[in-house]
Amino acid sequence: MAFDGIVISNVVRDMKKNLIEGRIYKIYQPEKDELNLVIKNNRENYRLLMSADASLPLIYMQQSSKENPMTAPNFCMLLRKHISNGRIVDVYQPGFERIVVIVIEHLDELGDLRRKKLIIEIMGKHSNIIFATEDDMIIDSIKHISHMVSSVREVLPGRKYEFPPAGGKISPLEISEEDLASRIRNTPSNAIKAIYQNITGFSPVAAAELCYRAGIDGNMPTDSLTDDDVKRLCGEFAKAVDDIREGRYTPQIIMDGYTPVEFSSMDLTMYNDKTVETRDSISQVLDEYFYRKSAVTRMRQKSADLRKIVSNAIERTAKKYDLQLKQLKDTESRDKYRVYGELINTYGYNIEQGADSFEALNYYTNEMIKIPLDKTISVMDNSKRYFAKYNKLKRTYEALTELTATTKSELDHLQSVQTFLDMAIDESSLSQVKDELVSCGYINKGRYGRKGDRKKPKTKPLHYVSKDGFHMYVGKNNIQNDELTFKLANGGDMWFHAKKMPGSHVIVRLEGAGELPDSTYEEAARLAAYYSSGRTAPKVEIDYTERKNIKKPAGAKPGFVIYHTNYSMVAEPNIVGIKEEQ
Repeated sequence: MAFDGIVISNVVRDMKKNLIEGRIYKIYQPEKDELNLVIKNNRENYRLLMSADASLPLIYMQQSSKENPMTAPNFCMLLRKHISNGRIVDVYQPGFERIVVIVIEHLDELGDLRRKKLIIEIMGKHSNIIFATEDDMIIDSIKHISHMVSSVREVLPGRKYEFPPAGGKISPLEISEEDLASRIRNTPSNAIKAIYQNITGFSPVAAAELCYRAGIDGNMPTDSLTDDDVKRLCGEFAKAVDDIREGRYTPQIIMDGYTPVEFSSMDLTMYNDKTVETRDSISQVLDEYFYRKSAVTRMRQKSADLRKIVSNAIERTAKKYDLQLKQLKDTESRDKYRVYGELINTYGYNIEQGADSFEALNYYTNEMIKIPLDKTISVMDNSKRYFAKYNKLKRTYEALTELTATTKSELDHLQSVQTFLDMAIDESSLSQVKDELVSCGYINKGRYGRKGDRKKPKTKPLHYVSKDGFHMYVGKNNIQNDELTFKLANGGDMWFHAKKMPGSHVIVRLEGAGELPDSTYEEAARLAAYYSSGRTAPKVEIDYTERKNIKKPAGAKPGFVIYHTNYSMVAEPNIVGIKEEQ
């Protein structure tokens, strides 16, 4: 996660655009290190979230609000006293640091016009929210930092506010190309560190992106960089700084499957193996990123028990399947024993009693073979023994062929359940996966049917609309896959699924249209690829056919279908740009 100076400069730009001249309508402190300001401006309400939490410091304009405590903390009450109904007159980012200063104009107790500063420092464990006068005298802060905690600077009421030390770094808006080149060459580290250790506001992610754009291995030591490497790196840096100066930001979320892994205000071209989603504003990115991140974390916590059950079942079934395959391989010698028995019966009159082997012509292959014999028994008894071995292995082969098919089907089903557990984004879809595990006997029904589990939330499939206006539905689990394919879809609708891997059924409703446009085929295939176990692959092969060609064998597990008439295409597991209906 890179809440760096670039992201903050983007946030500040949006704040300037939306909050300048706005009035502070409400002030909340839902957490001990967090503030929410409701600001009215241009007939709109904006919610500004500020957090000095050590593990997750941030500032952005959020869409929703948290529940607030019944009694406001002292810091919140102080702000309400001074700046409630105050007017925001300026927002700036000093020195491209991870600091935002909000200048607020208000009337004091005597009715005189005053200015105060709300300073938000986004600096990991050193993050803070500081309330100060116009001349930088600290009135109070959300965290008090004494000389016992920090020998660098105190943050206490009555002290003069000082910016954190720059540590030798320089603002990207002020550094020259020659100075940057010199700093890179003289920093004894790799290229990525040489950038973020010298430039204010540049995170390791931003530095790695510059190296990638310049065609340089970011882990390469600086003393091994050529003059041409340094020149290209400085050139890419200059382009990035020009974008920042001109306000050309690219707010993005980087997704690894269903999990958000990164966000940025610059175009992260180095993540070519992941899904890159662009949004209209950095606040949209941050709001969605943290919502998705918390949703994924929350669902993983709630599904932990189910994951353990499924993981153990997969491990147990995989071991059983491997053992059955090994036993099946051992039966491959059965025909050899049948041939031995037949050849002994054919040439037995030429074999001397007490011989331990004999050679004969195999009339199936026209080759001579040597047949071992047990000299303690008669020749005909050797023949009977070989036929007995053959019949035993034949029976074993027939039984194991059926068993391995059943076990493979069970393993495929469990792997599909595991895929849908990874895809679960709400309680209802998780509940249906649990229902499926109960119906298949992996969870004890008596234990599952507790009082709290009786009322199950309803769940609907994911619903998308193609650019051409066709409705596309995606199953969230195996039970929903069956409902989509065999209840919702008509015979003429199109059905899509990732080839030979667990995933969602995707149904495209034709609704009287004669033929789907190519773009809708492509979008439906991308959905099928994204909602499958192949979502991390660059390309996924997708089968598609009319719904009437899909059959469900009697007694088959949820989600399992067969089809013999289909077409195939290759799609990227990327759903950026496909409109989702709520």
